[in-house]
Amino acid sequence: MAIERIVLATDSSSASEKAVAFVGNMAAQNAQVHIVSVVENFSTISPMGPRISAVLNAARAEMLRDAEDSLKHAKDIFEKAGTSVDTQVIDLSKKGGDIAHALIDVADAQDADLLVVGARQHHGLLRWMEGTVSGHLTKHGHCAILIVPAEYNQQTHGAPRRILFALDGSSVSIDALRIGVQIAAPETQLRAIYVVDHGVRLSDFVPIHLMENAFSKEGEAALANAAAVFATLPNPIETGLIDTAIANDDVPHTIVREAARWDADLVVMGTHGRRGAASWFIGSVANRVARITNIPLLLGRDKMAKPAGQ
Repeated sequence: MAIERIVLATDSSSASEKAVAFVGNMAAQNAQVHIVSVVENFSTISPMGPRISAVLNAARAEMLRDAEDSLKHAKDIFEKAGTSVDTQVIDLSKKGGDIAHALIDVADAQDADLLVVGARQHHGLLRWMEGTVSGHLTKHGHCAILIVPAEYNQQTHGAPRRILFALDGSSVSIDALRIGVQIAAPETQLRAIYVVDHGVRLSDFVPIHLMENAFSKEGEAALANAAAVFATLPNPIETGLIDTAIANDDVPHTIVREAARWDADLVVMGTHGRRGAASWFIGSVANRVARITNIPLLLGRDKMAKPAGQ
């Protein structure tokens, strides 16, 4: 599966600039890039008295100008690299809805292989407000999603130098791996890991050593599946089981810590690979990694996640 159709969300933020730069470096010249800027409708969250209405109209006009400027800036970057680009402004005061649904609709309409957004790491209320966009995309989107943090400062030219694949034992994480290797150049170093969670405490029901043994066996099987995919590639390859600390640690922080230690340029994970009770644990791992990582994160989707007919 090649990444041929990319939807890139952009605005005037530093996070968006990082996303544009990252995709500009990794996108193949034959890729079709659809750049979209969504202008929020503030009238849905604010009372609309005459004075407020005038202020919001002025703000909306300024945001529309900023959207057009950000699209032009991004388009220039891709066209200089010879990549096919088209652009779109979505004004939610006319369309209705919210940013996350608007981006999902565009990705579906473009039959995108990849949806790219920038993300800012915030605390408190700002973290909650901005987290609702990326969190909704990871939960309800129908294609792979690339989240590029504003804090990512690695200077890359071309494909990522090092890609870390975090596996969870599901077929979806292997599907994500297959998507991630499409971004790799022949010289890109690939590392697949499975995190054995020593912090899980289900010993009231199952002895903890049995849980850890089960995790280790699942991890070995997952790494063997990854090695089978890697076997067809010319890249330098590594695989390994990684352990969480016994206390005050968890899987998301272990993945982020390992990515930083290994100097990864991209982390790749599956999302929504499980059903039932396991989905609470697995789904939350991808979302929590998205909230704390300073390294771009590619979230692969279930092959069946796209709407019928796509």
